Amino acid sequence: MRHIVDILAAGSWNTAEAAEHFTADYEGRHRRRASLTLQSGESVMLELEHPRLLREGDGLKLDDGRTVRVHALPEQLMEVTAHTPLHLLQLAWHIGNRHLPAAIEAGRVLLREDHVIAEMLRGLGAHVHRIEAAFDPEGGAYAARAHDHGH
Repeated sequence: MRHIVDILAAGSWNTAEAAEHFTADYEGRHRRRASLTLQSGESVMLELEHPRLLREGDGLKLDDGRTVRVHALPEQLMEVTAHTPLHLLQLAWHIGNRHLPAAIEAGRVLLREDHVIAEMLRGLGAHVHRIEAAFDPEGGAYAARAHDHGH
């Protein structure tokens, strides 16, 4: 089995040079150690010191010199919008206070589906709609799912 020896950030490499493709949803792209199945059916090994989100357009450099392009698979998400930019900032604060992975875009925040969070946000006056899109959340200060700061 081939091993991934480097991760090339999206925009830092020529995607036309991709010899292979890896497509997965958020869970499948947020890994520390895993066997990844490429479009061709070949498996390659990812082994990192800490979990990392593989983002749309990243390149996975293999030990044989090939580069694999990462694609984010569309999935069911919640699109959160607000009445005003200030209201959206307030909603984002509540989302961040719950340590939820969130993709923050102009005029909206995207979250993974969660009916409890959807109801909380609606209770705060948010507009919450189901959409299908690729999920590429912010990395944040802690980048990994777990962190330690006393709560």
